[in-house]
Amino acid sequence: MVNSEDAVRTRPATRAKREQILKAAVEIFGNKGSTNGTLADVAEQVGITHAGVLHHFGSKQKLLLEVLAYRDQADVEDLESKRIPHGPELFMHLVKTAFENEKRPGIVQAYTVLSAESVTDEHPGREYFEHRYTVLRKDVSDAFADLCAQEGVTDTETVSAASASILAVMDGLQLQWLLHPDVVALGEASEFAIRAIVNAVVRPGPELSTYAAR
Repeated sequence: MVNSEDAVRTRPATRAKREQILKAAVEIFGNKGSTNGTLADVAEQVGITHAGVLHHFGSKQKLLLEVLAYRDQADVEDLESKRIPHGPELFMHLVKTAFENEKRPGIVQAYTVLSAESVTDEHPGREYFEHRYTVLRKDVSDAFADLCAQEGVTDTETVSAASASILAVMDGLQLQWLLHPDVVALGEASEFAIRAIVNAVVRPGPELSTYAAR
């Protein structure tokens, strides 16, 4: 037996309206943050009432979480498997994602604002971001493990730091790009950083102190 509410939610018109609301929320939360951005702001942009937004998402917190999920879907929508790849291919996927992000500044802005806000007390997105970073660090670490085995690298002590560094540099470059899009080339800078970190694990060079001593 199909629940009538579920049936309504699957109607094409309902799905289209939900996506309209999500896109408006991405812009509102990206510009104003999740605290200052209101459901009334979202409703006004879509041309519906505050109650109309609640009808589709139930609460501001649920809409916020849906915005974050919408962002994740954007990362994999062009992939046949609809999920990020495993192994060394993951590194190229991260680079491609950075180049794709140059085409969707609204989503990048919303993600950057919400991720920064998530460190505050009782933020509804904190659990999402804690889980996201935990999963991604493991995915990147597993990709490094496969790559090291492939390249015959036995010293893997730097993998943990390298995995966290790749995620940090991607998020940090997004922030710089949002502030200075004419100065920072998001895709190119991300590719450079990821390549440098991967190479540092597979073929580590001299310690930085050796340059300072010259």
